[in-house]
Amino acid sequence: MTMSRVVSESLVAVGLDPSYVAAVVRTAIAEDLAGGVDVTSAATVPADQRSVLDLVVRGDGVVAGGPVAAAAFDVVSDGGTLSTLVTPDGTRASRGTVVLTATGLTRDLLTAERTALNLLCHLSGIATATAAWAQALEGSRTKVRDTRKTTPGLRALEKYAVRCGGGVNHRMSLSDAALVKDNHVVAAGGVQQAFAAVREMWPDLPVEVEVDSLDQLDEVLAAGADLVLLDNFTPAQMREAVQRNTGRGARALLEASGGLTLADAPAVAATGVDYVAVGALTHSAPVLDIGADLRPTSP
Repeated sequence: MTMSRVVSESLVAVGLDPSYVAAVVRTAIAEDLAGGVDVTSAATVPADQRSVLDLVVRGDGVVAGGPVAAAAFDVVSDGGTLSTLVTPDGTRASRGTVVLTATGLTRDLLTAERTALNLLCHLSGIATATAAWAQALEGSRTKVRDTRKTTPGLRALEKYAVRCGGGVNHRMSLSDAALVKDNHVVAAGGVQQAFAAVREMWPDLPVEVEVDSLDQLDEVLAAGADLVLLDNFTPAQMREAVQRNTGRGARALLEASGGLTLADAPAVAATGVDYVAVGALTHSAPVLDIGADLRPTSP
């Protein structure tokens, strides 16, 4: 199950690691085949038959994951499938839009179909949900960004989908930035102590600190936090937080978090916070309905 240079380059072009995507696809295909073969396709499709498979949007949304779907067809066919990306990732698509066209052996196309669609529908759903937030925040300084509430093994893909929808990414892992949360504060003996401990050990890393009160905010602003997570603040408290931060020279970025819904977006944006953290982008986004239509190759 190899990947062609063309598909690898298409993944690199959108900022995805081909080896990572190949591993995800191989795991999904192995799960589908369970050590055997696609018995239905083997029984009903001649071994040398070739077809075209169109991945077609059944509703309105933002596309994400086209190159990933192409990788699924590529891996199953050992590079023998030609996939043409018709609609680029990040595009708003309507019902009937063709996302990708794959040409190859019919058996390969049908074996890879569900893996390709599972990934494409899921990632497009995330991009669509993110785009709704980005649109609701349009015209303000506030950007929507994701969390680490991602599907194990799919984080890089899901965060890529957030970018396709117009959102921005929070940290990718526990090692590329520090986020001092309530349990760290308890373990360290206080919010200032926790912040100071991280800053001392990792002086060059950005440090974000979660606070649940304006008093805690004052403490971490005085300590020099790079970014402050305002946990379950009301819009009025967010506005006050922005004012206090501005009064200190606006050195820290402020991020609102805690059960926020799309209906809250205008009120949150009006407070002047820099970010709104929405875990639901990755853990609760409904899929975008995309189907696969098989047709014979041209004579």
